[in-house]
Amino acid sequence: MLTPDENTHWMQLALEQASKGVGTTSPNPPVGAVIVKDGKVIGKGWHQKAGAPHAEREAIADALQQHPQEALNGASIYVTLEPCSSHGRTPPCTEGILATGITRVVYGSQDPNPKHAGAAKTIMQSAGLEVHSGVHRGECDKLIRPFTKVQKTGLPWVILKSAISLDGKTTRPPGEGQWLSSSESRQLVQNLRYQSDAIITGGNTLRVDNPSLTLRPSNPSNKEQPWRMIITRGKKEALPQHCQLFSDEHANRTLVQEQGDIISALKTLANKGCNSVLVEAGGTLMAAFLREAHADELVVFYAPMLTGGDDLGFGELAPEVDLEEQQFTRIGSDIMLRATIKKTNSPQLAYPESLHKM
Repeated sequence: MLTPDENTHWMQLALEQASKGVGTTSPNPPVGAVIVKDGKVIGKGWHQKAGAPHAEREAIADALQQHPQEALNGASIYVTLEPCSSHGRTPPCTEGILATGITRVVYGSQDPNPKHAGAAKTIMQSAGLEVHSGVHRGECDKLIRPFTKVQKTGLPWVILKSAISLDGKTTRPPGEGQWLSSSESRQLVQNLRYQSDAIITGGNTLRVDNPSLTLRPSNPSNKEQPWRMIITRGKKEALPQHCQLFSDEHANRTLVQEQGDIISALKTLANKGCNSVLVEAGGTLMAAFLREAHADELVVFYAPMLTGGDDLGFGELAPEVDLEEQQFTRIGSDIMLRATIKKTNSPQLAYPESLHKM
């Protein structure tokens, strides 16, 4: 019998595997797995993208590449998310586990899809396996928060990103340069883009900044360019058609939501398989996300300068926004605040039948 500390240790290794898939697995969640026998890891893997083998099957394949089949007899598998029990693009992981000789299954999060939640435990226990759930659940749940939100509401996880001067402005006067944040902060923003399935901006930001909203300078895993969504109060035809989002090599990944309809924009992105979206926009649109309770997380880079610019970071906020899980980090010359937004009136939509782990 393993101690709680030992279970947590192996699950932490599975979490490290899962983190490798953040940004590439949507509409599926990132999942990691390790196979342990006699106190040693004999196989490990993570889900790399939708349609590819799930983490459990990757770990089993890794183990079989290094060891004979008999090595799996009596082994334990640690998985960050309850193994899938239904056919999607790939066969059920419960079947794969049962075919190996593994006798003990430990997972962290329960499948957020209510049609599947707990099914794996029932299947595997009925086959005589020892099954434990909820190990290191807090961290495992946090890893799949975007996937869970889509499953429960039909809307993606929304991260608001902004760079703000000490006097609360997001722009600098003409002639003072484009950037508020440091080069180190801008590189971290690239990491946020990589971990996101879509990037949202506003019509005014498009006109003033002509952003590209691309992954750069390199994309080592060949991740597909995130969708780019422009939310505008007017019509698409009124936007400058020469801008980069309409004319560059990724123009086919640009979408427009008219009439400033945030919830329609988010539903559109969820239907395209987006679990997580990043908002890079001006204060007016940022404030609208907060007022309508569609934002889940906030990342703000505070730059050590006074600019006197015109655009307030989050416009006029109403009601008050409470932050949780606050983290302050020095990034170059900036201070980064990253926090989740406490919800008091989150949208509760009907459960989307078509959305499930595949």
